[in-house]
Amino acid sequence: MTADSNVRRIRHELPVSMDIIGAVAEFDQALVKAIDAAKAAGLPQGLLVALLHGQAHNETARMVNR
Repeated sequence: MTADSNVRRIRHELPVSMDIIGAVAEFDQALVKAIDAAKAAGLPQGLLVALLHGQAHNETARMVNR
């Protein structure tokens, strides 16, 4: 990190299990694969971003309203 950077690494307070690490890695790989497939199919970048944002918004609302 450079001295003028305002980016900080967020560290989890508790140890993260290997199951969680594996699940995050699988999720990340699946997401990258899906994004690559959408781009290859010609999905406009703005629509791709809107779909991802909408899904994130919906999932956040679902988790908050439990």
